[in-house]
Amino acid sequence: MNRTLAGILLASAAMAMPTAAFSKTFVYCSEASPEGFDPSHYTAGTTFDASAHPIYNRLLDFRPGTTEIIPSLAERWEVSPDGKAYTFHLRKGVKWHSNETFTPTREFNADDVIFTFERQGDPKNPWHEYLPGTSYEYYHSMEFDTLIEAIERVDDHTVRFKLSRPEAPFLSTVALHFTSIMSKEYADQLQQLGRQPDFNTQPIGTGPFKFVAYQQDAAIRYQKNPDYWGEKAKVDDLLFAITPDAAVRLQKLRSGECHLMPYPAPADIEGIKADPQLKLEEEAGLNVGYLAYNTQMAPFDNPKVRKALNMAMNKQAIVDSVFLGGAQPAKNPIPPTMWSYNDRVVDDPYDPEAAKKILEEEGVRDLKMKLWAMSAQRPYMPNGRRTAEIMQADLAKVGVTAEIVSFEWGEYLAKSMEPGRDGAVILGWTGASGDPDNFLSVLLTCAGAGSGGANRAFWCNEEFSSLVAEAKVNADMGARTRAYEKAQDVFKKEAPWFTIAHSTQYVPMRKEVEGFVVSPLGDYTFETVDLAE
Repeated sequence: MNRTLAGILLASAAMAMPTAAFSKTFVYCSEASPEGFDPSHYTAGTTFDASAHPIYNRLLDFRPGTTEIIPSLAERWEVSPDGKAYTFHLRKGVKWHSNETFTPTREFNADDVIFTFERQGDPKNPWHEYLPGTSYEYYHSMEFDTLIEAIERVDDHTVRFKLSRPEAPFLSTVALHFTSIMSKEYADQLQQLGRQPDFNTQPIGTGPFKFVAYQQDAAIRYQKNPDYWGEKAKVDDLLFAITPDAAVRLQKLRSGECHLMPYPAPADIEGIKADPQLKLEEEAGLNVGYLAYNTQMAPFDNPKVRKALNMAMNKQAIVDSVFLGGAQPAKNPIPPTMWSYNDRVVDDPYDPEAAKKILEEEGVRDLKMKLWAMSAQRPYMPNGRRTAEIMQADLAKVGVTAEIVSFEWGEYLAKSMEPGRDGAVILGWTGASGDPDNFLSVLLTCAGAGSGGANRAFWCNEEFSSLVAEAKVNADMGARTRAYEKAQDVFKKEAPWFTIAHSTQYVPMRKEVEGFVVSPLGDYTFETVDLAE
């Protein structure tokens, strides 16, 4: 980190509360560091907030505050009668960002769309493995590698996706973060210079803000994009002040060092409501927190053992002491606010004596396991460590010794994907669209259970995956709902997770903040925010 860059970042922080007619700076106290700035490689909301939203655009997007799909880089689209071809008509006049080493010579076109998708799906593409040790987790989990047969360049501003089968949630998936459109011209230049890693550290996009600088684990600075094709951002500078501790984030918010923060500690909610300098937005979260067993390793490969462990842990105690009432116990892998939620499912009861008996019947004695505790706060898990401690104490009562382990957030996500991972991992998910497929397909099907997938339980159940596949190819909402409901029955019977909670989303901000839209998808976006004079 050079002193000049550090000075820029510190100067931006100092301008958080401008009083003169200088540039208007908005400071967001984010909860963790991004894994990188190429969103196709990651699934964490922290990373998407820092990359996909300010820097990039997608063909389609979601209307702020809703799950409604709206045009973005594609102005309109058409679907073939058989549902196996989607034609996108691209927006003209969209300009790419520039930086110290790159000045674009052309505007956004079809070549960028094709490059964005092909580099993820084609192992022979020179950009497929430019980041060693990473994968296209979302792309594989959504089965795009088998779904997309070809992408045709009809002309500069028209592309046609040819699919191997009908795909009901295709449009909502195309609006997800991992499909953020990247500059092929920028990639070509970096490849010629032998600087491919810059693609992930010096991002170029078409979004409302331009990336300026990143100080590892400290701050990210963006500037308003004056050439943005849509409505221009209302603030001139955007600063992410990376602040992992919720208490410190709140302290900074109260002192005016930042304007808005995510994921307050549940114990602080009433104090925030009473503070005259602050205001609090809240909304039911489209999320789920869970504990995923490694179902490929004994004894967690036995559904009866998983059921017994679920019955050993007091879910209500976790909701009461960790979420402090700001959540409801979860019994399904999708939240109750989502269509196709199966309310007929009966949750596993808290019954330590029955759990102990089942473990004995299955020959499980003196079990020792790892219990992975999240280090970062997320909407679905305000305190991973405290949650793990409650689980640890409950498991000890049935003769199970659980060792709590934790890592830095990026490392936690990477290590929890390793197939040989011991024990069970606390994690969760906030829906990136309003479609159940974004939960069930990504997190629990066989497609996501292999290398590079998002299925942290490594659970591959053919009946479950077939039901999800049946729902995906059917355009009839009633038929899709019935298939998803049956899939939730299978999930509950097989118990690859201990479902924990669906939490309320709280967003504290200073009184002078205007225009921030709370998203049911858990996104933090700032192109509409402003500061009252």
